[in-house]
Amino acid sequence: MNITEVYQREVSYGTTISENTTTSTGGFQSPFSPAMDKAINGLTIIILFITMISLGCTMEIAKIKAHVLRPKGVGIALVSQFGIMPLTAFSLAKVFQLGAIEAVTVLICGCCPGGNLSNIFALALQGDMNLSIVMTTCSTVTALGAMPFLLFLYCQGFSGLENAVPYAGIIIALIMTLVPCAIGIAINHWAPRYSPLIIKVGISILLIASAAIGVMAGITIGGTVWVVLSPKLMAVASLMPLIGYLLGYILSTVFKQNGQCKRTIAVETGCQNIQLCSTILKVAFRPEDIGPLYLFPLIYIIFQGGEALLFIIIFRWYQRCKPTTEEAEKSIYLAVDKLEEAKVP
Repeated sequence: MNITEVYQREVSYGTTISENTTTSTGGFQSPFSPAMDKAINGLTIIILFITMISLGCTMEIAKIKAHVLRPKGVGIALVSQFGIMPLTAFSLAKVFQLGAIEAVTVLICGCCPGGNLSNIFALALQGDMNLSIVMTTCSTVTALGAMPFLLFLYCQGFSGLENAVPYAGIIIALIMTLVPCAIGIAINHWAPRYSPLIIKVGISILLIASAAIGVMAGITIGGTVWVVLSPKLMAVASLMPLIGYLLGYILSTVFKQNGQCKRTIAVETGCQNIQLCSTILKVAFRPEDIGPLYLFPLIYIIFQGGEALLFIIIFRWYQRCKPTTEEAEKSIYLAVDKLEEAKVP
């Protein structure tokens, strides 16, 4: 599915990597044979398809309707998802002075909708699961129009990127997420007994296949992987989800959401659909254009998951200490009451 003929030569991977790097790659040549490259593309699409079906199996039409009728939480989440994250990606690309293709990679990641990992994190943080699932659904649907628009808008801030994004490929990838998601919703509505099995199979296939592709790509690409592990991209990958989590929580606090909604909106804001991002980078771009940067989502998901895990540990620790604190306060109050009773003649 090579649809990057419109991609400008000045942003080809071999031109420049960053302002601080003078070494040119001379044009990245894919280490995979054409047959292997097509096989990986097909496998990536299949993984995305299965993952989105399993995500759809977690959604219930009645709960979606309930939140749509009370859209305040969903509205805040959408503003966070498509307001905070794309702006964060754009700002970090500017601050770290990323090269053209690096900036496109980061912007695509920042403009992606929420992923199904956020549902797992929301569950671990005792968030509002109905809101989490509805937010993931709404952001996926909204992304069909919002993602191409935001990429077009933010690419205007980089010289030479105005016509560099393969919008047709991105729209196709987005449709590929909506169709299986709708299939999953239909299965959960008409045959809910199969949903738990599909969810387990989907998550298992996602983890195994993602690890296999990552290891295979890392071994095959070899030395050029240092581009993805450059200090600038590592800093961007670590800061993007962290900023998303924090600003999502702050924004929901400003709009006076309860604790469950705050935690849910925070993880939904910081968590991106990495499967979609990987599919776009691997399928919509030619190997010589994107180079090893299609591995950037793997770096991002490590920080995204690690930072979320840190927040979960802190929250669980707080939850464990909170009852102890309350019991101690009750003991103090009881002691004071007994002391006052003893003073009364």
